[in-house]
Amino acid sequence: MKKSEIKGLVKSSMENINVINAYFRFDTSYVNLIPLSLNDKLFLVINEYDFIFNGYSIYRFKDLIKVKTKNDMCDKILKSEGLTSNIIVPDIDISCWKSVFESIKKMNRNIIVEKQTIDGEDSEFIIGRIEKIYKNFAYVWHFDADGIWGESPLKIPYSQITNITFGSRYVDTFSKYIDEPPFIE
Repeated sequence: MKKSEIKGLVKSSMENINVINAYFRFDTSYVNLIPLSLNDKLFLVINEYDFIFNGYSIYRFKDLIKVKTKNDMCDKILKSEGLTSNIIVPDIDISCWKSVFESIKKMNRNIIVEKQTIDGEDSEFIIGRIEKIYKNFAYVWHFDADGIWGESPLKIPYSQITNITFGSRYVDTFSKYIDEPPFIE
């Protein structure tokens, strides 16, 4: 698909509050998303799976290789159940990764930052809390699968980020059972 077609379908789905099947260059299958805001580089979505919304993500358009508008029974059910009319669009400035980090930092919540690759070789998954934000990178305190915070925050170059997720069941549930990061300025 041409990038202009992809952006057109994403924009149309955002305006009509429709689910899309999004195919990314780093994944062999698609994900269901409802676009909430977009610009030329990034787009904010709510993640949908089996009629359940599971957090928000911000993706890069350059990673999106194909889009299909579902426009099927799923959309009808979401609307009939009143789910789409209750979507809250978070106040996230998606102008660039720096502004995304600044917006989420104000919320004082944990996030997932990913660098995804098709083969998984160089993929990275970081879950934690934003500490400091700079022009080309941010520092994030991270915790492991045991809920143990790292010794120091990780430096994350914006150029390597494929997506950021917040408000998902995984992040929010895990966050209830861990202490605050060692130091948040």
